[in-house]
Amino acid sequence: MAYDLELIGVEKIYDNGTVAVRNFDLQVEKGQFISFVGPSGCGKTTTLRMIAGFESITSGEVRIRGRRINELPAEQRPTSTIFQNYALFPHMTVRQNIEYGLSVKGLPAPDRRKKAEGIMEKFELLEVADRRHEVLSGGQQQRIALARGIAVEPEILLLDEPLGSLDANLRKSIQNELKLLQRDLGITFIFVTHAQEEALVLSDRVIVMNRGEVEQVSPPYELYTRPKTRFVAQFIGRNTNIPGTLKGRDGEIAVVDTGYGTLKGFLNDSSLSDGEGVIAVVPSEAIDVYPVTVNREELVARYQGNVVEGVVRAADLVGHTVFYAIDLPDNREVRIESHIEKYHEAFEAGVSRVYLGWAPNEATVIGKG
Repeated sequence: MAYDLELIGVEKIYDNGTVAVRNFDLQVEKGQFISFVGPSGCGKTTTLRMIAGFESITSGEVRIRGRRINELPAEQRPTSTIFQNYALFPHMTVRQNIEYGLSVKGLPAPDRRKKAEGIMEKFELLEVADRRHEVLSGGQQQRIALARGIAVEPEILLLDEPLGSLDANLRKSIQNELKLLQRDLGITFIFVTHAQEEALVLSDRVIVMNRGEVEQVSPPYELYTRPKTRFVAQFIGRNTNIPGTLKGRDGEIAVVDTGYGTLKGFLNDSSLSDGEGVIAVVPSEAIDVYPVTVNREELVARYQGNVVEGVVRAADLVGHTVFYAIDLPDNREVRIESHIEKYHEAFEAGVSRVYLGWAPNEATVIGKG
């Protein structure tokens, strides 16, 4: 099978010995929306630039539809790249910006104009076709950049933080447009972003990178609910990570000895052995909060032992969303964000003692490595 994009052992090591990307393998099928996330300096943008041809590859192969493209210059690769600053030509009109790539490809002027007209109609840009982009809104400039990238009919569209400069409301609106556009066109999108939520909403699969290496490649829901490494558990979502020792297992459920007693969670690594150090990862959304006046034994039975006690340190209500910071006995902090209707009563900061409970299958047990 020829993948739309395939990375085989791709590495980037700079002359001073700095490793930017190490031993990266990836297979992307046609029409997938793939997002790269990770902290600054993790290698996600460097990887995108190697695919685009703006950065040389130290070792490994990049293939597009089975063809090795390592030695191809950027302008000869079947890709288009959209940058955070859009890189639009200030001396050109909207129409001229969109036609530019078609001109480079040698398309005759009448054909360029016809194709640009069709693209501008799709992106609702016809009314501003003969204006300079600098007088247009951020959303319009973003659509111009997308239109110019798509006009040349790339096999793969590469997007490097294309929504980073937009305000929150416009960013949300463009996210929706982007996903609908990608589905309509059927083009493979490779998307780099710092915004976790953006990646989780838009993507078919999300790649989490850290220090030049891939930590996890998973569909968004699996990534969010079943982290495979300690880094992913700390980086994605709002999780409480409880250290302990693997005591045993009941099918897919691990039994873990912790400083809060015996807790249970889904065992996400079957290679772990009893007695080995592990971490129970509990998502904020999985945690229920009760006043200590509730019968603890009933909660222990309901949550199969997953009950711990804490003190509410901070409580804030924004609209219908409540934010709690709860301290456990060892001062480990649990941060919870949820709709106010989830809780039976409001808890006061510095006063309320509470029980926290969660179902075993909503927690994930991973190795400490």
